Amino acid sequence: VPRERLQKRQKDKKKKKNQDKQTKQNGNNLCGSVCLTPQLFLQVIVKNMGWNLVGPVVRCLLWNDKEDEKRKYYFLMLDLLVELCNPKELLLGLLELIEEPSGKQISTVILLLLRPLQTVIQKLRHNRAYSVGLALSTLWSQLSVLPVPYTQGQMQADEYGLCQCCEALVEFTKPFVEEVTGDEEPSVENEKLKDELLKFCFKSLKCPLLTAQFLEPPEQADTDPLRRFAAEIIGFLSAIGYPFPKVIFNHGRKKKTWDYLEFEEEEDKQLSDSMASLAYLVFVQGISIDQLPMVLSPSYLLQFNMGHIEVLLQRTEESVLSKGLDLLENSLLRTEDSSLLHQCLEIKSFLTVPQAIYVTILFIPLEHLTNGLQAHSWSPFSIWYSFSQRALRQTSCKTQTGEGSLHVVNAE
Repeated sequence: VPRERLQKRQKDKKKKKNQDKQTKQNGNNLCGSVCLTPQLFLQVIVKNMGWNLVGPVVRCLLWNDKEDEKRKYYFLMLDLLVELCNPKELLLGLLELIEEPSGKQISTVILLLLRPLQTVIQKLRHNRAYSVGLALSTLWSQLSVLPVPYTQGQMQADEYGLCQCCEALVEFTKPFVEEVTGDEEPSVENEKLKDELLKFCFKSLKCPLLTAQFLEPPEQADTDPLRRFAAEIIGFLSAIGYPFPKVIFNHGRKKKTWDYLEFEEEEDKQLSDSMASLAYLVFVQGISIDQLPMVLSPSYLLQFNMGHIEVLLQRTEESVLSKGLDLLENSLLRTEDSSLLHQCLEIKSFLTVPQAIYVTILFIPLEHLTNGLQAHSWSPFSIWYSFSQRALRQTSCKTQTGEGSLHVVNAE
């Protein structure tokens, strides 16, 4: 028994000696990696704290002239920080920098930080959909402050950089749209990302596209940056599984056939403006109009567009009012005289739209809207008169209620 104990003690002693030796070797290796390679130690510091350096680097880029030779070193520093820093902390730092500026500096900062912001989001492994939504919402809130160019000269000058930002924002969003469309197996994260992109498309239809003035000559349509932005937004809707016929023909219906009702219930006013803007882009500007079913009659399209026309004519902005008149004119030109049935009197917009046109004629001091000289081949009065001519088929009004309602429309 003593001999066995002695042998066991010797084995434990030898085992402990080997463990101590191994521990010592590991310690030496760790010490050598830290002490002998300070670059690794510096990378750890930059990864966890380097996001604080992004602000000073960006300010140096804004202060220095574009021809300054130091700018290339600042860009290298920014790229290195994006590569090394913790993406979660860096994302919040970049969004804070985007929210800070005002006036003409908004577009400068956005154009400078869009590419780093895209790289940081793509490096995130978790909650990417939330990060994409947060970034798009921050960018949109800043762009919505910028004035929308109204004339061709203002578009070419692009003093506040809105047109450049819209084009850059399309390039920023494309990888995330491709991520949604390229995922063969739908996942929860994929659906969340799709929802965030859908919200961004609706917001973009409202601002800046609702108040944007598009170039009239057809040969200049390809050179219009806002029209290209509108085409990309409608393309995004189709790519993520919401083609505009599916979206636009279900808005306002009692029975819905699309599966995204929460956004419509929570932000109905915003969605109404977005849908009216979408209707104008499709029916007046002709963007992606080939996606519409060919079986839709002109009278149905007029009835469908009357709700959107009502939304546009309730606004006070000159460009939005002109969109409402353009959409009504376009819908009336497709419709034959006396082709609408008296059941249209039961639609509220058929009574409110003539009243809105009447208010436009009398009270809004917009010269080319009241005289019909520049923006329209028809004046509001001629559109109003044409509406009453096309309004209803008198022979179909047999009931006393129908005749009385018809009299009201013609009188208005």
